[in-house]
Amino acid sequence: MKRFNAILWKEFRHVFRDSKTMLMLFGLPVIQILLFGFALSHEIKKAPILVVDQAVNASSHKIIEKFRANEQFELVNLARNIDEIKAEFFKGRIQMAVVIPVDFEASHYASEPAEIQLIADASNPNIATNLVRFAAGIIREIEREWSPQNRTSIAIRTETSMIYNPDMSSATTFVPGLIALILLLVCVLMTSVSIVREKEQGHMEVLLVSPMHPVTFVLAKATPYLALSLINLGVILAMSIWILHIPIAGSMVLLFIVSMLLILTALALGLWISTVTRTQETAMMFALLGMLLPTLLFTGFMFPIENMPVALQYFSFLVPSRWYYSMANDIMIKGLGFGAVWKEILILGGMTILLLGLSIRGFKHRLI
Repeated sequence: MKRFNAILWKEFRHVFRDSKTMLMLFGLPVIQILLFGFALSHEIKKAPILVVDQAVNASSHKIIEKFRANEQFELVNLARNIDEIKAEFFKGRIQMAVVIPVDFEASHYASEPAEIQLIADASNPNIATNLVRFAAGIIREIEREWSPQNRTSIAIRTETSMIYNPDMSSATTFVPGLIALILLLVCVLMTSVSIVREKEQGHMEVLLVSPMHPVTFVLAKATPYLALSLINLGVILAMSIWILHIPIAGSMVLLFIVSMLLILTALALGLWISTVTRTQETAMMFALLGMLLPTLLFTGFMFPIENMPVALQYFSFLVPSRWYYSMANDIMIKGLGFGAVWKEILILGGMTILLLGLSIRGFKHRLI
């Protein structure tokens, strides 16, 4: 029993003295609970909508106020021309449009079914379905309020249209996010162990005394993985098109370019991880844990970023896959061109340059 107690207390002391073990035991669960508790939400909050009021009368004003007062929606614009809908969807400013026709008031006073058209962005089918459901609930509430006043049953018929993904295919939504997840994890994981491997195998001493410039060394390390990742990208896109039958509405060339940009960002991130870690195991854990959860949570293809707390929304700006998913979604599903994705291209390009600079600086530091 004394030997058991001695080993028991020795193990407790060993655990309490090891900061990494304590972090894994207590820090990681707390972080996961906070992240998943705040980030995992399919609720609709402040969804941006456009109302096209072609009637411009007392009845249409009451409907607009109903939508304005509802916490699920945020009225970002009020228009009278139905042609403005396409422009607002193109800019990504709205997720749904509500169209009130010219004869709306005349129809329900004539005891005929009045019509309201709901047009939702179905690039994310779950969000589109919830938006239409909430909007239909508001319209049903309007029916109940108006019927007693007129002592007749008022019927409002809703006509629903889904754009960008009329078939409501979930694969169409998830494939751009899965491409981002696969490319980011594979590229970061491959390059994160590259420089660390040289250190563990004793090759770094030879490189340190060689006349090779740090930029040449880092680029030479990244180039083979770039070529392999481009082949991997081609396989992923081919499977998405011919096996999963995902339509590419936009330019395949532009999609390939933005995908290559994500690969470059991921390779640069992996190289930076490789310069700040000492063992392959640490580099792999950093790459997997540091990228898997942020990519799943903060990309936007699984959980709406708009529903997260403001601090987490700002944090998502640091996740490269968020910007790639936005571009891939616009190109593959919405069929948009360079004019819709140039800002995201600049952001990913800036991330790549920054991470490459940090990698080269970290390698220079080891030369001193």
